[in-house]
Amino acid sequence: NAFHSDEYVAFLKNVTTDTMDQYPDAVDRYNLSADCPVFDGLYEYCQTYVGGSLSGAARINQKTSDIVLNWSGGMHHAKKAEASGFCYINDIVLAILELLKVHMRVLYIDIDIHHGDGVEEAFYLTNRVMTLSFHQSGVGGFFPGTGHANDCGAKAGKNYSLNFPLQAGMDDESYASIFKPVVTKVMESFQPGAVVLCCGADSIAGDRVGCWNLSIKGHAACLEHMKTYDVPLLVLGGGGYTIRNVSRCWAYETAKLLDQHISDDMPWHEHVGYYGPDYKLHVPISNMENDNTREDLERQTQRLLQQLSHLEAAPNVQIQTGQPGVRRAPDGFGIHDDSEDDDDADYRARHAKRVHLAEYFDEDDASGDRMDAGKIGLHQLIDPPSDDEL
Repeated sequence: NAFHSDEYVAFLKNVTTDTMDQYPDAVDRYNLSADCPVFDGLYEYCQTYVGGSLSGAARINQKTSDIVLNWSGGMHHAKKAEASGFCYINDIVLAILELLKVHMRVLYIDIDIHHGDGVEEAFYLTNRVMTLSFHQSGVGGFFPGTGHANDCGAKAGKNYSLNFPLQAGMDDESYASIFKPVVTKVMESFQPGAVVLCCGADSIAGDRVGCWNLSIKGHAACLEHMKTYDVPLLVLGGGGYTIRNVSRCWAYETAKLLDQHISDDMPWHEHVGYYGPDYKLHVPISNMENDNTREDLERQTQRLLQQLSHLEAAPNVQIQTGQPGVRRAPDGFGIHDDSEDDDDADYRARHAKRVHLAEYFDEDDASGDRMDAGKIGLHQLIDPPSDDEL
């Protein structure tokens, strides 16, 4: 298994709703409760969405597709040996590892309203994957509470994790003002061979969990912008809790990625009743106040641009190749997993789990940095063996 622990995957495969009560310690250790319950067909569900993402990555590697969509994917919270936030197996990490077999560098962009903590953690120590997340700030208990501005990677991955925490009420104009300049600099500095996007629709207006005010067109503008770079795209789903609006959003974005016109009038189908009373594709935004000031957005944009200025331009793959997805890699990216560790804000009960790397920052300023990589069991990833050594 490329990323998840064998024991965790085996448990997901074998546990059922009838047997889970026999293994309370394992259920607790793997966080299979609350928002990640055991249900009938759990393993087959994981196989389906992971298979879609892996197949998409393979098509990009084989140059049979320039853009691949898997709206059932995008499970960005799952950890090496722990379910989290409705995510059981992290298809994004596995797809990126597949892409790394061919591409020297892979860029991951997350526009779900929640921080992509599982993906960031997986690649926190490498310079072959850059993670860029635009998300609601975790201050105040918004799930998962990670993704602080100073969480920027460690060791070889220093400055390759980029976070842009935002406040409630984010609108189209403000989002475009930060997304385009940051992504432009990222593409210029990192020069990825492929891009993976997590396009959770909980960042659009009217979501039951989200607290932003993006229109569907504003959300889709991010994908349209990424198309202009002519780099292979693996486009995945993610969160979204007003289901009729999730389907609206991803239908519109599918059309945009295919350069097809799509009418705002909803065609008749067996589920059309869910889209009344207007039966329109696009939904109106609200009049909620945008808590993100122009000054704060500009300050954070400049911070990320400054972080990117410290990178070696287009890092050579030889600098850091010890990743799953090549011939061999150290276990778990150097992160040990043996510890057992409808409101406006997405507050969820915290599971007693091992510490996330990003949780070593209390605040979004340098003084909040209390990470000590040596003390928390991180070690430098090593190069895979040569053919002579195998």
